[in-house]
Amino acid sequence: MHPIRFRSLTFAAGLLLALPVWAHAADLGAVAALPASGAAASAFDGVVEAVRSTVVAAQVPGAVVQLAVKVGDRVAAGQLLLRIDARAADQNAAASDAQVQAARAQLEVASKDFERQKQLFLKNYISQAALEQAESQLKSTQAQVNAQLAQAGAARTQTGFYVVRAPFAGVVAEVPVSLGDMAMPGRPLLTLYDPAALRVTASVPQTVASHLAAGQLPRVELPGLPAAGQWVVPLRVQLLPTVDPGTHTVPLRADLPAGAAGVAPGMFARLWLPVPVSGSSPSPSVLSVSSTSIVRRAEMTGLYVLDPAGKPVLRQVRLGRVDGDKTEVLSGLMPGERVVADPQAAARAR
Repeated sequence: MHPIRFRSLTFAAGLLLALPVWAHAADLGAVAALPASGAAASAFDGVVEAVRSTVVAAQVPGAVVQLAVKVGDRVAAGQLLLRIDARAADQNAAASDAQVQAARAQLEVASKDFERQKQLFLKNYISQAALEQAESQLKSTQAQVNAQLAQAGAARTQTGFYVVRAPFAGVVAEVPVSLGDMAMPGRPLLTLYDPAALRVTASVPQTVASHLAAGQLPRVELPGLPAAGQWVVPLRVQLLPTVDPGTHTVPLRADLPAGAAGVAPGMFARLWLPVPVSGSSPSPSVLSVSSTSIVRRAEMTGLYVLDPAGKPVLRQVRLGRVDGDKTEVLSGLMPGERVVADPQAAARAR
């Protein structure tokens, strides 16, 4: 066969093989992107916070000699967290106890001496001045005993500062010290928070906050969790009576229900609130697509959209809330554009 004719037949065969692919690309079950049903809503970025959180700091100086917990441990109220070297404090407490014993012995001698002086005064063997001197000595010794008791109590209280215990039940979030580190008054030893009391705080524009009706609960989205636990209905919301003069936003707090698995302080969250609609400027429509048409590859989320030639093109989009089998598309898609319902078929057609 002639070489030119052979190349022509090869090109024609390749063209015939390619034709079914493009013909199939025009019939991929694409549907037009339509506005999402229901009331318009907008998302406001927020962060998960602990309602009850504390930084446990040292009250006395000394070396850390025991660490009983680590990051992530759950602790009960009063549980031992760490110990600071208290040998010098124990010796001071023992010395104070010994001084109390000595003062009590002197008090006993002064009390007996006063009783003897009193009997001698009744028999006119000593003067009134001698009796008053013995009484004064007794009162002075009693005062010394009280002072030593107070000093010993302070020493015992001081020794308690070398044993750090949990102020409430919670989770250890941070331990910035190690064994042998020198603890100083005011230096943080660890951070503790209560996982049963969490909230989401977001800055909301005044125009949106003013339309939030009393008792109306927003929806909370936690993108970092699995799909089954991403959406949470808060227990209550609180709109703080402060406005940022620079951004004109109001802090909004939404208390999360207790026991939410996988939620921790610092996580990214979104608060979905109704968007006010004015008579002159309607709110922009939010598009909705089938959840099965979404393509997720590593950190990219996209949709296959048909171009004017009918070819599927993968386009990155930003998604919103999920309502049943529909997912809102916040950006990256225009109304009326046709989205391929079967992304696997679109990938083969490309």
